[in-house]
Amino acid sequence: MPRHTAELLNQLQHADGVLVTVHSVEGSGPRDVGAWMAVFPHTLVNTIGGGHLEFQAIDEARALLHKRANASAEAPASHEDHIFTLRYALGPALGQCCGGVVHLRFEPVGVADAPALQQRLLANGQPLALFGGGHVGRALIHVLGNLPFVVRWIDSRDEIFPAQVPLNVVTEHSDPVHAAVADLAPNSAVLIMSFSHAEDLDVVAACLKRQRALGDIGFIGLIGSKTKWATFRHRLEARGFSADELARVTCPIGIEGITGKEPEVIAVAVAAQLLQRAVPSAL
Repeated sequence: MPRHTAELLNQLQHADGVLVTVHSVEGSGPRDVGAWMAVFPHTLVNTIGGGHLEFQAIDEARALLHKRANASAEAPASHEDHIFTLRYALGPALGQCCGGVVHLRFEPVGVADAPALQQRLLANGQPLALFGGGHVGRALIHVLGNLPFVVRWIDSRDEIFPAQVPLNVVTEHSDPVHAAVADLAPNSAVLIMSFSHAEDLDVVAACLKRQRALGDIGFIGLIGSKTKWATFRHRLEARGFSADELARVTCPIGIEGITGKEPEVIAVAVAAQLLQRAVPSAL
């Protein structure tokens, strides 16, 4: 998750560590392929699932840290010599009932590796474009900052963005705002919640045009009521969009059963909907 990525990069400023990654899973395992934790001499960042599997991995990683710290200065081992993968059977021996087999990759990392690690760990996130920097947009950014998404946060008002945003968020000023749709990453999910219904309509139309041309937008979500969508539907029909094309738009957004209208409540409901519809890779 992005927050853990930031914690890892911070810890690397103070000490070397070992990145432990779930390399492969046979059967059931506590985490999926790509999940990771970073082990340092006196602290941990993130988790590969807990329990005895994690305890053994921590011991193995700290033994590697000790070995590297005490390596002969005359014949130091290369970085690649200390990268290896171990097999762990999840059963009686580990006291875990998952029943599968997990292969863990151990990789020593230091401060020099920080830029490449940041790029690598964030590269697997689901691309998401968030149009709108209002109250709900800000609440969503707070939630998405701890989830496996790579976010472009777009608004026509450059001054709307806070000075600090999560590691997985990039802010972007676009005027007109819908112009940013043209160069979104393929398979992006799109959330539309600008300060203006006119802007919202233009962004929806731009998304539908791109979908018509390329078919590469994974989700189009528009904030608002059923009444707002009925109005938008008529206007979009007048612009030439078909019923099948309009069916690509989700409005209202958020999982059903959560009725609160506070920005934070809407943000949680929308984030849950995104996780249901798109299955991002682990960060």
